[in-house]
Amino acid sequence: MQLYRTSLYLLRISLDILLLIVTLLITSYVSISNFDFFKDVNAQFLVLALSVIWFFSSKTMGLYDEFRSRNFSYEFIILLKTFLVQAISAVIILYLLKDEDYPRHYIIIFVSSGVVWLSAEKIIFRKILNYLRLKGRNVRSLLIVGAGEVGYNFYGAIKRNPHFGYNIIGFLDDEKKTYLNGQYLGKIDDLDLILTSRKVDNVIIALPNDATERIEDAVRICEKYTTRVKIIPDYFKFVSSKYNITMFGRFPIITVREDMLNEFHWRFLKRGFDIVFTSLLFIAVFSWLWPVIALLVKITSHGPVLFKQERWGRDNKKFITYKFRSMRNDSNDLDLNGNFLQAKKDDPRVTPVGKILRKTNLDELPQFWNVLKGEMSIVGPRPHPTFLNIESKDKIRFYMLRHLVKPGITGWAQINGYRGGTETPELMQKRIDSDLWYIENWSFWLDVQIIFLTVWNMLRGDPNAY
Repeated sequence: MQLYRTSLYLLRISLDILLLIVTLLITSYVSISNFDFFKDVNAQFLVLALSVIWFFSSKTMGLYDEFRSRNFSYEFIILLKTFLVQAISAVIILYLLKDEDYPRHYIIIFVSSGVVWLSAEKIIFRKILNYLRLKGRNVRSLLIVGAGEVGYNFYGAIKRNPHFGYNIIGFLDDEKKTYLNGQYLGKIDDLDLILTSRKVDNVIIALPNDATERIEDAVRICEKYTTRVKIIPDYFKFVSSKYNITMFGRFPIITVREDMLNEFHWRFLKRGFDIVFTSLLFIAVFSWLWPVIALLVKITSHGPVLFKQERWGRDNKKFITYKFRSMRNDSNDLDLNGNFLQAKKDDPRVTPVGKILRKTNLDELPQFWNVLKGEMSIVGPRPHPTFLNIESKDKIRFYMLRHLVKPGITGWAQINGYRGGTETPELMQKRIDSDLWYIENWSFWLDVQIIFLTVWNMLRGDPNAY
């Protein structure tokens, strides 16, 4: 099996490097007049250098890691990153060579055509492997030890994804499970007999963590037959879809919920964008728009221009947020039972000017001052008032995890329709689920996308803005 994996890896990387070289040569013949590769020393050096760089950079990025359990989109993203390294490397090499025969569009043609050719090659490669698997080739057999929730969920994942290339021959468990539909092969003590009588490429141990002795026995038996064994820790029922496993000395550590904004360099990038973008808005827009809005608020209703309220930010730190006042100054935040009153459609507390401000999100503009102060970000989970946090933290699952990052003026939940009131626990749960998805999948370009969609919603009108 190890020989097979090594051969498949060598085939994949050899095909990629071959296509890379062909793409470089075609780009050179198309872009450079009278090009002759065998006489051009610079071209030979460029091909050699980029091939070596591809070999190391692609391995570093995991382009050739186990791919049967990953879809093509995952592989495509890594391919784009690898070609980004190729583009930067080509720019540096051509600059150092000072070869004026290479036009400016050379690298653009090389990278764009390379992405197309290698993407097509990888799709075809996957299609061929899938075809071979349907014919019974390139398929690995699995035996699952443990038919509990973890083992059965793993079985379901394999069945839903036949392109993974695994064939489950059955289960071993000390209790016969009626829901296995003929897949039950016997007790765990029968593992020795099964490995003797049947071809098993991999054994998956999916036993509870407290079954230490049974796990040790299963591993010992598998090693006796040189059968590859893998263990699914029962801890995975606690983790999110974005977890991380690291080594702390010789101890494996499972991070239950991984978020990119826990890394300093990504927080630095996000904070830098917040400062630059907000500063430009203050100079170009807020310098004249804020006085106009403030004047309209002041002359149409009694009370202060700004509405101030305590809200919770990153790590549950309390801060005062600012909004243009959109409700009557004598409005109550709590009902007769002491529950927090969220804004609702046709809320009688909202002033005529306030309706316009809330409909267009202009009432939120003073929160850009909170952004400059570092209490908020442009994009993130919306900050909730203290009363709403206290009401929801014990009722809504994962509610407090939204405070892992700075709150935002807009967010993923808002552009997906979960803005405004959340009168029912179901609506609040959907908002929290969206906030957690944002935290776990954050990227700089996701923030840019959310900003553009927020502006679009403002222009077309958001039915949940009231």
